[in-house]
Amino acid sequence: MPPIASFRFPAADGLQLHALDAGPRDATRLSVICLPGLARTSEDFRDLIERLAFDPSHPRRVIALDSRGRGLSARDPNPENYAVPVELGDVSALLAATGIERAVFVGTSRGGILTMVMASVRPEAIAGAVLNDIGPVIEMAGLLRIKAYVGRLPPPRDYTDAARLLRGAMGNQFPGWNEATWERYARLTWQETPAGLVTRYDPAISATLATVDPDQPPPPIWEQFDGLAQAPLMVIRGEHSDLLSRETVDAMRARRPDLETMDIAGEGHAPLLTGERTLESIARFVARCDDQSSSRPSKPAAAGEREPGPSAID
Repeated sequence: MPPIASFRFPAADGLQLHALDAGPRDATRLSVICLPGLARTSEDFRDLIERLAFDPSHPRRVIALDSRGRGLSARDPNPENYAVPVELGDVSALLAATGIERAVFVGTSRGGILTMVMASVRPEAIAGAVLNDIGPVIEMAGLLRIKAYVGRLPPPRDYTDAARLLRGAMGNQFPGWNEATWERYARLTWQETPAGLVTRYDPAISATLATVDPDQPPPPIWEQFDGLAQAPLMVIRGEHSDLLSRETVDAMRARRPDLETMDIAGEGHAPLLTGERTLESIARFVARCDDQSSSRPSKPAAAGEREPGPSAID
């Protein structure tokens, strides 16, 4: 199997960002852009990259971004820049750096928020979208759970201890995971350094959750969701998700009767995009996007305008 390349590029403010890149630069097939969750990295998409980029029959270019402060992207000296408007600019910088004008976006949680906001301001860039356990309405229970552990877990002694910490923080979301899966997730969350295991994300990202208040739920972003009206759309939901409710999925389907949905049994927020059934379903959806138009006339937001919506999603 060909290697997955790694490259860096500058954000608009000069911060160095990182992404994984694989597959042919074949203009006849849409590229795929993968955007991770708040405290996640491009490595979460490695299985999906391999499935789509190296498909024997329909290989395509797949890029997975490390958002600023995550993975191999530089950490921002100003934590206030860990915000949706800034990160949306980083996605635009990625498109400019790669020369990609239209793509299918796969967004996990925070990455799905970025996808919806991108659709509302730059709809021509969205040729299709997969929203992984995220929708226009975000459940407070999930936000509070995420706030309780992002940037707050103690340094683990080793990966076995790291798996124990994660199981304590989100075990009710993934009751079916075995020890091997928890350890794999731990290795995707921490990395080895001379000083021991450290998170693959800047702990300062937790500041974006400081305003999460159970008495003030985040406003829904149906207007941004509706920006995807002309793009094929798939929503993945974990059976035990406490961030995306079944009621919200039903409301999304009411607005989009052609919505393709997939439930992941035994998982919560956010499902790992692994396993043959999940990968094959996404591959079929992406292939369907190749022949469908995604453009819809839309007025871009004015320069400097901040899009509404939550900015602190895992």
